[in-house]
Amino acid sequence: MGLTRIENIEVKSKRVFVRVDFDVRIENGNILESSRIEKVIPTIELLYGKGAKVIIGTHLGNPGGSVNPEYSVRPLIDKLSTLLDKTVIAPETNNIDDWIKKSKDIKDGDILFLENLNYFPGEEENSPEFAKKLSELCDIFVNDAFSISHKSLASTVGITDHVPSVPGTLLYREIETFQNLVNKPEKPFLAIFGGSKVSSKIKILNSLLPRVTNILIGGAMAYTFLKSRAVPVGSSVIEKDFEVLSHQFIDKAGIGGIEILLPVDHIIADSYSKKAKTKSVDRMGIIDGWMGMDIGSKTVSLFEKTIKNAGTIFWNGPMGVIEFDKFSNGTLQIAKAISKSNAKSIIGGFDTVEAVYKAGVENKITHLSTGGEACLEFLEGKQLPGIIALGKERE
Repeated sequence: MGLTRIENIEVKSKRVFVRVDFDVRIENGNILESSRIEKVIPTIELLYGKGAKVIIGTHLGNPGGSVNPEYSVRPLIDKLSTLLDKTVIAPETNNIDDWIKKSKDIKDGDILFLENLNYFPGEEENSPEFAKKLSELCDIFVNDAFSISHKSLASTVGITDHVPSVPGTLLYREIETFQNLVNKPEKPFLAIFGGSKVSSKIKILNSLLPRVTNILIGGAMAYTFLKSRAVPVGSSVIEKDFEVLSHQFIDKAGIGGIEILLPVDHIIADSYSKKAKTKSVDRMGIIDGWMGMDIGSKTVSLFEKTIKNAGTIFWNGPMGVIEFDKFSNGTLQIAKAISKSNAKSIIGGFDTVEAVYKAGVENKITHLSTGGEACLEFLEGKQLPGIIALGKERE
C-alpha cells in the first residue's frame, strides 16, 4: 500500500487533526444511526491513549458555506462523548483562529471537536488559504474519512501540503479491503447492484466484467435493463438515454461468459407512496399505470441461489424503494442471504449498509464500507484524491 500506518508514528503531546465523516441523519437533535461514528472510535482511542491532543473535524449536511445552527455538530459531540465515556471539548466560536488558539491550549489526551467544516466555503473549494489555516491546527493530519476521499477538499487534500499526513485505522482497512477485492477476489466473484440509476453504475459495471463471475441487478436501475430487452415495465422509472448502453452491456457480458441476472417478478404499485395499492407480477412484465417498487419472491429465490455459491460478494444499492417499509423486503432478504453465505462479503453505500443494520445481520458481513461513490470509484480503478494526497512528498 505504501502508506505509513498511524500505529507507527509518534503522537505524544502532538496535535493530531482527524478528518472524519460523521454526516449522519439527525432528527430533532437525535442521531438515527451512529455506525459511522462508532467505526472511527479505534482511531480516536489509539491517539488519545498515546497522549495525543486530538482535534476532530467533520462536515454535516450542506449549510452552503455559511454558519447555520441547523447544521451544528453539537449532537455529534454529545454522541462521541457518550461512546468514549470521555469529555469532548466543544468549540466556543465558529472562528478558525479561535480554534487554532484552543488547539494549543488543550492537554495531552484531550479531544477538541471543531464546528461544521462546511460552514466555510473554502472547504469544498479546496481553498489553499483555508487548507493552510486548517494545517495550523495540528502537527499531524489523519484522514479517516474514506467516504469523501474521492473528493478534493481542503480538509482531505489541501491540508496535506503542509503537515505529515497518514490514514486512520478505518481508512487503512477500507483501502486494504478494496485493494484485495480488486486484485485477488476469491471466485466465484458475485457483484450485486441496485439503486435508482444506471447512469451512476454503468462505468463500474463495465469495469468489473473482466473480474466477476455473475452480476445481479435489482432496484429501479433494473427497469432500464429490462426495457432494453423489450420487457414491459409500465410506469417504472427508467433512463431512456441508457437503454442502448444497458442492452450492449448485457450482450458484452454474454460474450464474455458472465451471467447477468435481472428480476423475474416484481412488487408493483399504482403510485409512488407508502399508501399505494400493490400487487405482484411475474416475468411477463409490469402493466401500464403501475411501477416496479421491489423485487418479488421468485427473484429473491433466484438471487439467493447465486449468493449461496459465491466466493466473494460485493453489493451496492438496494433492491427496492426501502424508504417505504412495504417495499423493503427484497433488500432485507438479500442482506440475510449474504449473511448466511460462506463468501467474503463487502457491502457499500449508505442506504445498503443501513438496510443491513435493519436486517440485524451487520455482524455476519465481512466488511461494511463507509463509502458509497468512493468505493465504486476505487473499484472502477480511479485514484482517489484523498488517498493519493497521503502518499505525496512535501517540501
